[in-house]
Amino acid sequence: MKITKILLLVLLTSIVSFAQGTKSNSEKLGDLFLVLVPTYAYGITYYNDDSVGREQFYKSFGINLIATYGLKYSVSEERPDKSDNQSFPSGHTSVTFQSATFIHKRYGFKEAIPAYLAATYTGWSRVDAKKHYTHDVLAGALLGALSSYYFTTEFSNIMLAPVVMEDQYTLQMKYIW
Repeated sequence: MKITKILLLVLLTSIVSFAQGTKSNSEKLGDLFLVLVPTYAYGITYYNDDSVGREQFYKSFGINLIATYGLKYSVSEERPDKSDNQSFPSGHTSVTFQSATFIHKRYGFKEAIPAYLAATYTGWSRVDAKKHYTHDVLAGALLGALSSYYFTTEFSNIMLAPVVMEDQYTLQMKYIW
């Protein structure tokens, strides 16, 4: 119940920020996907009662952010709109592709199709808004995908665990519906 409230709060905050500002509609939607795709990826770990997947999401998400922002400050490429020198790689694209690839690797391609579509749109919206060059978006997508690909394993709804008590050794099996 607590996670539902948190996800709802994130969604409402995203919608309010979507309605404000002078950004184009495509850029606003890309910004909204920046929040919704990782929120969905994280939320699906709760839906599946998947604490192992949640840990893998934390790790791939964190490593992706460190790598993305490390490159942004190291490369220092000027954006097409000349607003700053943090164009390479696209953070929006790396985050959305990290989340989409997490879903794909953990729960299967079919589950990830909407997230991949949203991530692709997000990358396009960054080029359309003149915030990134195409190579920034491609690099962000690759970086995000690799971080999840490396740190994520396939979900299994059957878990086996050894249980050791004082004078008893058993094997516990848990099946998630």
